[in-house]
Amino acid sequence: MGTFDNKVAIVSGAARGQGRSHAVALAAEGANIIALDICADLDGNTYLLSRPEDLEETARLVEKEGVRAHTVIADVGERSEVRRAIAEGVAQFGRLDIVVANAGICPMGDGQSLQSWSDTVDTDLAGVFNVVQASLPHLGDGASIIATGSLAAQLGSATNQGPGGSAYSLAKQLVARYVNDLAVQLAKKNIRINAVHPTNVNTDMLHNEGMYRVFRPDLEHPTREEAEVAFPAMQAMRVPYIEPKDVSEAVVFLASDSARYITGSQLRIDAGGYVKSVPWKG
Repeated sequence: MGTFDNKVAIVSGAARGQGRSHAVALAAEGANIIALDICADLDGNTYLLSRPEDLEETARLVEKEGVRAHTVIADVGERSEVRRAIAEGVAQFGRLDIVVANAGICPMGDGQSLQSWSDTVDTDLAGVFNVVQASLPHLGDGASIIATGSLAAQLGSATNQGPGGSAYSLAKQLVARYVNDLAVQLAKKNIRINAVHPTNVNTDMLHNEGMYRVFRPDLEHPTREEAEVAFPAMQAMRVPYIEPKDVSEAVVFLASDSARYITGSQLRIDAGGYVKSVPWKG
């Protein structure tokens, strides 16, 4: 028996990275999965995004756990597409119990533009709003929503990182506030919402030249190996990054009945990145 037998979860940004890991982790506990991703590049982003074959691989890995997967290619920044995707999934499975609003981008380094600002806000902020709002009519007693924030949301603004980096920080801060305030409203219906805030995660969002240059501004074209020397500076624990599964384990917990009285929380999975940087305020 799995924790989520006969339940249905939607995961946005499910084609790779954290989203794929969350989808597979929930599937391993018995949940059928609605896997949503854009599977195309955005003009304002500075690294390649997922492709349809990535989403297909996520579905294969989900179904390997003995459950069903329903994939939908959709842009979370477009509310009509999100509504369509969720309606398709609910029609397929008959219910919706868990929402993981995870899709995100972080354009950094060269190649940023004002479009980077717009695409990041549309994906990282409006995308969370759209996935959650389109899910609410389908959720009932005991449902759980988890939004992906970031350690950046806890550390404040990043206006010195260009339009993409600045928009990322803003979006994640507002996601945290959104979760906090919406939790009070959803509690009346016994629906929970929480946020997870990871530090560097071993995904494509971290492993690209734009991000490498943030960590190694002294080099014109830093390699992964050269950037990884600087990655541990983010954390109190001397690790360069955490793995997607480290976040997935928190997502599974927050989605489960073990967390039935946890709502409005801001759970940091950051290897001490916050406590290292922010003084205790008593």
